[in-house]
Amino acid sequence: MADDAGRSSGAARLLTGLAWAVLLLGLWLWGRGVSDVEHHTAGPVTGDVAGLGRPAEEVRLPAPAEPLSAARPQRIDIPALGVQAPVVNRGLDSRGALDPPPYDQPGVVGWYGSGATPGAPGAALMVGHVDTRTRPAVFYKLSTLKAGATIRVVRADGKVAEFTVDDVRVLLRDHFDARAAYGPRRPGRAELRLLTCGGTFDRTRNTYTANVVVSAYLTGRGL
Repeated sequence: MADDAGRSSGAARLLTGLAWAVLLLGLWLWGRGVSDVEHHTAGPVTGDVAGLGRPAEEVRLPAPAEPLSAARPQRIDIPALGVQAPVVNRGLDSRGALDPPPYDQPGVVGWYGSGATPGAPGAALMVGHVDTRTRPAVFYKLSTLKAGATIRVVRADGKVAEFTVDDVRVLLRDHFDARAAYGPRRPGRAELRLLTCGGTFDRTRNTYTANVVVSAYLTGRGL
């Protein structure tokens, strides 16, 4: 009984934290027609410096590639993190938040199936858990990614969409800007957003204090 109670508490912690991370998804959808989001940072910001407010080292980034046609994602690979994870289609729950992968599947990444597909024009949105009650989950090290890192998404059409990270932000809950986090950054580009919980776990509010938002854009393709 005690173990069941602990498991329920752990599940509530994860689901509440991650659900909060995309609770403002409706605002992103409302603003998705705005294709050029104003930036308030001089350059890419990595997860370790975002919270400290120090400027990140400038990184020379490749030119964007022409977008692909729409196709469902099947797997995501992040070599710098050692991540190779299956991707599942997720929708919105009864509260209007993106429904994360099941608690008992911490190695799975959820893709918002009603939005853009990875590689197609627009910003495709993916979410994953940061941890479980007993161990790290798929996006545990997401905040350590740096500008220039590669993300590959294997698609149902057999093509591999290759993205380059251009921005990593740790956004505090009390100052979260969903439109800036999720909205497309450049007109016509194929972009990708990876999202997980960050900061510390606030037991009073039963949620995490921040979100990690990784932004990347299409720079290559493969078969």
